[in-house]
Amino acid sequence: MSTVKIPPVLRSSTGGEKEVPADGSNVGEVLRQLATAHPDTERQLFQEDGSLNRYVNVYLNDEDVRVLDGLDTPVKESDTLVILPAMAGG
Repeated sequence: MSTVKIPPVLRSSTGGEKEVPADGSNVGEVLRQLATAHPDTERQLFQEDGSLNRYVNVYLNDEDVRVLDGLDTPVKESDTLVILPAMAGG
């Protein structure tokens, strides 16, 4: 099982968990499994068409999945995904 690191802003949607295990052969499957286990994360992670919300950055072992194969990026059991919502301000 892969590990998904949850940012503070999403922890209320995962029962306060900082890390959660999730299965899947690619990033999309892992994030969908996370959303199935913790339904409140779905609208925060995905757009209505199923694509990754543009304000959410996902890293697989420190690599931005957007420069890899996006949601189709393969995931191994030992991998770690980090979710980082984009921050805005001024």
